[in-house]
Amino acid sequence: MVFDSHLQNLGYNNHAIHTGPLIRRESVYSNDLMEDRKRLFNALFNFARKLDFQYSCIKIKKSTCSDVISMTSKISKALANVLRHNESFWNNFDKVIIYYDNGQIELTKILTSVFSTLYTHVEFRKVKPVDYKLFQVADLICTMELLAEKAENNSFTHSEMDFFNSIRDFKKNYLKHIRKKTL
Repeated sequence: MVFDSHLQNLGYNNHAIHTGPLIRRESVYSNDLMEDRKRLFNALFNFARKLDFQYSCIKIKKSTCSDVISMTSKISKALANVLRHNESFWNNFDKVIIYYDNGQIELTKILTSVFSTLYTHVEFRKVKPVDYKLFQVADLICTMELLAEKAENNSFTHSEMDFFNSIRDFKKNYLKHIRKKTL
């Protein structure tokens, strides 16, 4: 695969890109130069741009939730609404496969409950992010949507400003292209 060989050329063999830490220079990226982190980000971003997929993003502000139960309820309802709104899309498939790493227990429960309630043709598979490029693309999209919220509030961090140069550049060069894939 071209994407894998590109990652190998950048010195990342068998690596799952985690977009947030990459931008913030955290975790395995803490010693990487900006130019190397941007190359890695652009490899994933360009891979995502070329893929044929659509996405929908559910946004819930933690501050509006009094506890875990409230947050679980809001996420479940929002997910069910998105699925119902796009029901014809989902019904085009013989099988809907949910790939998740079970990283967040509550989210695992929500996905299982909502999808299983609304559809009979659902299968769940636990994944390792390094094995599934679409999982890494999903992480990229979640990070981009979170950054879009921060851009709207003019609250980019110093590391986000360094990485994208400006909120305007982020919107023009990245967000605009990803949002073309919104369901």
